[in-house]
Amino acid sequence: MTICAYATFEDPENSDDERDVVLAAWREAGIEGRAERWDDPAVDWSAYDAVVVRSVWDYILRREEFLTWARGVESVTRLLNPRAVLESNTDKTYLRDLGVPIVPTHWSSEGLPDWPEYVVKPSISAGARDTTRTTGRAEAAALAAALEAAGRTPMVQPYLDMVESEGETSLLYFNGRFSHAVRRHPMLAPGVTPDDNARAQLRTPAPDQVELAEKVLAAVPHALLYARIDLVRLADGTPAVIELELTEPYLYLSLAEGSAARLATALRELL
Repeated sequence: MTICAYATFEDPENSDDERDVVLAAWREAGIEGRAERWDDPAVDWSAYDAVVVRSVWDYILRREEFLTWARGVESVTRLLNPRAVLESNTDKTYLRDLGVPIVPTHWSSEGLPDWPEYVVKPSISAGARDTTRTTGRAEAAALAAALEAAGRTPMVQPYLDMVESEGETSLLYFNGRFSHAVRRHPMLAPGVTPDDNARAQLRTPAPDQVELAEKVLAAVPHALLYARIDLVRLADGTPAVIELELTEPYLYLSLAEGSAARLATALRELL
């Protein structure tokens, strides 16, 4: 039987509520799956036919260690998504090179544009960690400068009011095929909590959103087991990329019937 590792992190609260769903779908597809802590030195990764990177949510605290681990795993077995993808995708400076509309972003503490409201965050982050929303240009510059002083790359963006009414649209793809899309609550909207974000709703994406998502995916020169493309609309209605999630995205499998099976089929195809 094919045996694959589900790479996760030490999680005493078991906050990864997709793990058991995925492992069950793998079993149905004839794949034995075992959850393994990515940073456990006792794991023999070469014993697996593939290692699937999933809830490695602590990597942002030690990214270089995580990438060293990824290089080591890829030297002995198949890693999904591949190490080169993880290396580029874990620093949001990749947005500068996508070649598609993105949320306007200023990458420095100096010369900030005059926007009504700002969002300031580091380029290596997840789940709105170290992210601040402010109406003050001086405060935004100071926050960005503090990130620079800590050796981090700042991202300064305008806060987009329309996300509070329309939400963010996330399109999920498994082995390049569209699976489902969801409407996500904007993390920085008043009163929104991480639990609200997990309680997304299924959404049918508009044709221009699908077109943009597939243009982004076509530019990735690697086979991807999973991809989540997070989009918003700019003030003029143009869809724009917030993030291209290729490392450890939540996949909203509980919302879309058959999506876990589609992920398992995609894994089988790539082995």
